[in-house]
Formats: sequence, structure tokens, C-alpha cells
Amino acid sequence: MMDPMTTTLAVANQKGGVAKTTSVASIGAALAELGQQVLLVDLDPQACLTFSLGIDPEDLELSVHHVLTKGLDPAEVVLSTDDGVDLLPATIELARAEADLLTRTGREHVVKGALEELGDAYDWVLLDCPPSLGVLTVAALTAAEGVVIPLQCETLSHRGVGQLLDTVHDVRRFTNRDLAVWGVLPTLYDGRTTHARTVLETISETYELDVIEPPIPKTIKFAEAPAAGRSILATSRSSKGARAYREVAENLVSRARGRGTK
Repeated sequence: MMDPMTTTLAVANQKGGVAKTTSVASIGAALAELGQQVLLVDLDPQACLTFSLGIDPEDLELSVHHVLTKGLDPAEVVLSTDDGVDLLPATIELARAEADLLTRTGREHVVKGALEELGDAYDWVLLDCPPSLGVLTVAALTAAEGVVIPLQCETLSHRGVGQLLDTVHDVRRFTNRDLAVWGVLPTLYDGRTTHARTVLETISETYELDVIEPPIPKTIKFAEAPAAGRSILATSRSSKGARAYREVAENLVSRARGRGTK
């Protein structure tokens, strides 16, 4: 069984381009800097998280696909990375897992079951959800105690939040009564524009959601990091973006401790 000391967060938004994977990699690296044992789980068939941590998905024989559909022990698939976090990697095969799982009884619980096999090895598990509300996202939400919603501070990008919250509501009803929305994480934020600030205010009012501080600023440094196979905390340690993610990680740790889970 997953140790109660493990905090499992799903990072989800079915809209692409909101810096979801960047946020998972960067928060994970920042938590590792704080001395936490961290596992990142790539649940996106595009395998962007795997690639951004310096691992070529095409070189992998085993991936999270084998864990979820073939029952392989996740410990056999977990890789260590240069960023100090462990990774359960993805490959394009994961696209097939979505179809394979559709007809399977208990499909919502496959991620939860896999994590339970790892026991208490980690303080934090971050689940990088695919940009859809399909089986894998529902399975991630079923395994998580909280969900973080990265959100680009532009009007159109928060139209999908309502749909995601509907899915969260269904998951609470059917598979994970205790799932909590930890809040929205504003990304690609340009504080110089009134528009970005206004969107940030309306999001919290419209959906009655907490805003996880601080907003992650828009910076070219983020585009450079995945190409180097490292998170921005390694490639650009003192940049505004790296500092913001460190602060977010500290706030998440404080929240976890405050809830008595750590």
C-alpha cells in the first residue's frame, strides 16, 4: 500500500501548451533540491517528460505501458535522472494502453495499483497527465490525493478548466472520494500585461479555486531546457523561472505538511 507519507499529485489540463510537462519536471527537480525523494510518472504517449529529462523514448524497451497493461513491477522500469528525480518513463506505446484499458475491469485503478507496489520509496509522486480527459487521466486522478492545474494566463486557456473539474467531480463520486483540487498554477505569466493579471483574478473567482503562488513567468529559458535533457533548475539556475518553481515547491511542501500528510 502507498505509504501515507507519500504525497501524490496529478498535474492535469486537457489543453496542451500550458507548460504542464515543464511544471512537472521543474517542480520535481525543486522538490529534490529540498531533499525530497521524488518519482515523476510520464502518462503522456507523446513522452515529452521522458524526453525532457534526457531519455530518448525510442531507446527504451520497457515503459509505463508495460506496468499498466502487462502488470510489470514498476521498480523494474523506474529510471534515475540527472535532475535527482526518478522517472517512470513513457513511449508512444502508451497510446495503445488507452485502448487496451478501455475494456478492462478496474481500469481506473491501474495507476494506483502500480504506485502501491512501490511502497514508501518516495515522499512525492507527480503524475504528468496526457492532454485529454481519457482513461489515463482518470486513472491518474484516481491514484492522486490532489490535482494541480497548470494554466496559461490567457482567456481561452481556462475554458477547459470547467470540463476538467467535471471529471474531478466524477472521480470523487466513483473512484476517489478524497481527491482534492490543490489549485491552479499560473504559467507563461507576463505580469506586465493587465490582461494576464485580470485572467488570474477571474480564474480564482469563477471556479473558486486557490491560485498556487507564485505565477511562473514567461521566459525563453524554458524552451532551452528540454533540449539539454535537464530541467530549468539545472540549465538556468538563477533565472526567474527557476526561482518561481523553487518557491512553488516550497509552498507545496508546506501545504502537504499542513494537511498532516508529511
